[in-house]
Amino acid sequence: MSESVNLPALGESVTEGTVTRWLKNVGDRVEVDEPLLEVSTDKVDTEIPSPIAGVVEEILVAEDETVEVGTPLVRIGDGAGGGAAPAAPAAEPVAAPEPVAAPEPVAAPEPVAAPEPVAAPEPVAAPEPVAAPEPVAAPAPAAAPAPAAAPAPVVAPAPAAAPAAATANAAAYITPIVRKLAAEHGVDLARVTGTGVGGRIRKQDVIAAAGSAPRTAAPSTPRAELEVSPLRGTTAAMSRLRKVIAERAVISMQSTAQLTTVVEVDVTKVAALRTAVKADFEKATGTKLSFLPFFAKAATEALRAFPIINATVDGDSIVYPDTENLSIAVDTERGLLTPVIRNAGDLSIADLAREIADLAARTRDNQLKPDELAGGTFTLTNTGSRGALFDTPVVFLPQVAILGTGIVSKKPAVIQVDGSDVIAVRSMVYFALSYDHRIVDGADAARFLSAVKARLEEADFDGDLGI
Repeated sequence: MSESVNLPALGESVTEGTVTRWLKNVGDRVEVDEPLLEVSTDKVDTEIPSPIAGVVEEILVAEDETVEVGTPLVRIGDGAGGGAAPAAPAAEPVAAPEPVAAPEPVAAPEPVAAPEPVAAPEPVAAPEPVAAPEPVAAPAPAAAPAPAAAPAPVVAPAPAAAPAAATANAAAYITPIVRKLAAEHGVDLARVTGTGVGGRIRKQDVIAAAGSAPRTAAPSTPRAELEVSPLRGTTAAMSRLRKVIAERAVISMQSTAQLTTVVEVDVTKVAALRTAVKADFEKATGTKLSFLPFFAKAATEALRAFPIINATVDGDSIVYPDTENLSIAVDTERGLLTPVIRNAGDLSIADLAREIADLAARTRDNQLKPDELAGGTFTLTNTGSRGALFDTPVVFLPQVAILGTGIVSKKPAVIQVDGSDVIAVRSMVYFALSYDHRIVDGADAARFLSAVKARLEEADFDGDLGI
């Protein structure tokens, strides 16, 4: 009467996964397509939905255990099998000590119970069973010593424990980003009910709470202040994704010869074009027009002219792909992920804007398929979105180059007007190209960056908008 749910294939290149968190316990009811557990692979973290409805009868793989695709994870049935049996013994060990202790603390405040020698040491344990909500049991003092009262407390602790566990779960999964958002909106997280898995408080919950409650924190924070992170003074195990990123970064840095070349680009004309068309662009595409699609377009065009930047190393050979598969770095609560826009060199700015917005949203919502993170030939990382002037991004194998784009800011610059040098306010941005010096020379990097710079400063994108 029960059926096994196996670890499904999560992508062509994924052979195993690590169970990071069970979302259901033995005895819980689960519906079709309801999330059962979270699994982490070397490419992505994802939720595994239940293919069948029923009751969880047996969990076969523990958290933090790594298993191959096809391995049975859990047995689900009608509840007549393993579901009911484990539930009874699980309650009995808790019920054995609890029923005696639970009624006695209630008797502690009564004057009659005070002189009892047995009850005297017991009140020390009284706060732990939560004596406050149990005054309902006070009118039945005779039931305290009676054996028949033992089954009754079994039911009483259960409801009290459930909210406590849910609250603990929710608190454990409040991310720094959610805490920061709550601080910005003056939202007390202790008063927010999480709608995420296991009661987790999500950004949407904070935003909803901010919209329905007055911002009491605003007057007390007249100036911008950094919030102390809840991680301060704690120790946390690395997630599987963080371990993978760390391992690949170290291997990449140890296996390649990396350096960075930086240029400054005047994007004043691009800024003017963007301002002129952004309203029509959003109407036509449903996507806001940022600078990033322009940067992506200029970069993919330059990759076609300088394919060494788009190449890979295979032993003693250099492989030049016939497509430009653009990896876009996305900052998520779980870590940095790089979903891939395939054949990016063939796309218009409208296409690139849609792809970037879609991939970024699905990456942050943990809705990516593992194969969408594979096959990139060149990476674009927009650290300027977090206010950085520029950085020296790390190249991840098998790619040989990554382009970092800084913040677009207005600053005085020297330009030529009618043959004379003048100082004007211009929109400027730094581009930093990190590359593998084993096959890419500084001159290659400079030529590539110069092509990207010229394309953006010319800003002849009217025919490439795609609207």
